Amino acid sequence: MIVPMKKVTLLIKGDKKEETLQRLRKLGLMQVEITEGSGERLGELKEQISLLENAVFSIGKAKSVEEKTTDVSEALNVAREIASLADRKKEYGAERIALSAELDRLKQWGEIDPKEIEALAAKGVKIQLYEMPKAEYEALGEGVTTVKLEAGKSSVKFMLICSGSEEEEELTGALSIYRLELPKKSTEDMKARIAELSDRIKDVDDKIASCGCYIGSMKEAIKFCEKEMEFEVYATGMADEALSADDKNGVTISYFHGFIEAEHVDRLKEMAKANCWGISVEEPSEEDNVPTKLKNNKFVSLIYPLTDFLGTVPGYFEYDISAWFLLFILIFFGIIFGDGGYGLLISAVALIAIAKARMSKKPVPPAFLLVGLFGVSTILWGTLTCTWFGLSPEQLPQWLKALSIPVISNVYADKLWSLPWTSEGVGLTTAQNLQIFCFSLALIQLTIAHIKGALRNRSSLKMLGDIGSILQLAGIYYVVLSLVVNAEVFSFGLVVGGIPVGTVAIVLIAVGFVLGFVFSNYDGSVLKSVLESCTNIVSVLLGVVNVFSDIVSYIRLWAVGLAGAAISATVNELAGPLLGNFMFMILAIVLLVFGHGLNMILNVLSVIVHGIRLNTLEFSSHLDMSWSGRKFKPFEE
Repeated sequence: MIVPMKKVTLLIKGDKKEETLQRLRKLGLMQVEITEGSGERLGELKEQISLLENAVFSIGKAKSVEEKTTDVSEALNVAREIASLADRKKEYGAERIALSAELDRLKQWGEIDPKEIEALAAKGVKIQLYEMPKAEYEALGEGVTTVKLEAGKSSVKFMLICSGSEEEEELTGALSIYRLELPKKSTEDMKARIAELSDRIKDVDDKIASCGCYIGSMKEAIKFCEKEMEFEVYATGMADEALSADDKNGVTISYFHGFIEAEHVDRLKEMAKANCWGISVEEPSEEDNVPTKLKNNKFVSLIYPLTDFLGTVPGYFEYDISAWFLLFILIFFGIIFGDGGYGLLISAVALIAIAKARMSKKPVPPAFLLVGLFGVSTILWGTLTCTWFGLSPEQLPQWLKALSIPVISNVYADKLWSLPWTSEGVGLTTAQNLQIFCFSLALIQLTIAHIKGALRNRSSLKMLGDIGSILQLAGIYYVVLSLVVNAEVFSFGLVVGGIPVGTVAIVLIAVGFVLGFVFSNYDGSVLKSVLESCTNIVSVLLGVVNVFSDIVSYIRLWAVGLAGAAISATVNELAGPLLGNFMFMILAIVLLVFGHGLNMILNVLSVIVHGIRLNTLEFSSHLDMSWSGRKFKPFEE
């Protein structure tokens, strides 16, 4: 459920800001709605947080065996030292990169020492190094003295010995684009400097790593600074008003808004009375950006690690679908992974993690329990469909086959399942039965969405719009079965027990459309609701198409599961022949581990892309949910 909130306004004396905030933080029940502050202290805290975060990042995973606990001041000193070391490392790295680039430029010339060339020039022997196209080199006059160093297919490296003649100077000026710019240091000195810089960088890395014992203290210091920054934002961002225009004492009144859980309002009122605060409590309106706090039982709360990872929070005036989200994501996960063998592996990983937490006497993280549920769901679906590690039914024991449900089991993949109203030779394949199961999931989940809407609007005629949507879902469900699954089995002329099923489906769609058209926008006036629908007639008509596409969208569960099964079977086919040869046994095992491991990773991505989408898009759109909420974060110590 979404915990009821109250909007609170507190009025205090302007000189009591910090005292009031300290008391509120100690109470830890109210979310303060102040987002901007000012002052030098805020800038200092931001710099400190940035300094500490950079230090933690620089240390990375390097940790000392023995943690050292320090206060915030000492943690900041360590962070400054790490920042200095990081800057030094950056300088060394930049110089090393520059020298390496210079060596790359000169590597085709061998060893070069500019001092030797300068020494020769001092003795009257001036030389210059060139690399130019072969044709141009051969066109040089005989008056130019060169020493060919290396000749390639298209270019020539040579040394020009300068005599100082005007003709030669004119020529060398024209050839300047081919002249090698001499380095400032010899290549030997540059290599030595690079080695020295590498040693210095390693020394800096060792010094930074030695600070790993302070990483815990620095993380605590970050939390402390963030709390202080939050306090400073509230203290400096609070609105002020003069008590009166004629007041010469400069007395001001400060005020701010916030939100608190309805059940804790009395405690805040008691504190306000004890501290002489002015307080106003009112029901939040839809114009207020009310924070959301969810409260569910321990089982339903297992979905929170996933929703926290996704960053999805329902708006305060939306629905809490945590229980439905958990139920359907478990079903979707099992279908997408689809393999009972994969489920065993997932469950084993979860059990090991849970056992380690138990042995260390720490509380078991809900994420481990959620992963365990995912594993159980996958085992159950693999059992029902007789799918285990991509093996064919012929390779599985009889007792596993007996546990499966025939109409969706791989054991009977080639069988045609007839229905009471079908003629001989007409029926459904196992794949089509699975498609029907997916579409039935769509009907159930989307119907639940509109039932919730109808219950919310039960005191209004708008409820009839939700009932119309349910009728449309039922009718379009049959249309999907006919158009997508099997037109012979689910024909529009089908009559079962004297009931014209196809005709009923069309009638349901028509009646549902009319009810939706008339009452979906109802807000006290049927005429206004109809006019609103007429104004948005294109959207209303497209709504019927959207219902069709939303139901068909659930076929992705079957399709993705089928793709995963095909990949696992292919891996087995590739590795199978190798298992019969002792020489290739290890290669076969590596192939199996890599192939099935990769398939499991792809399945995880598929759950994120497809399974979660069905909850947060298709299901949520029928609930008119936009996930526009933000978490309730009380101001606390």
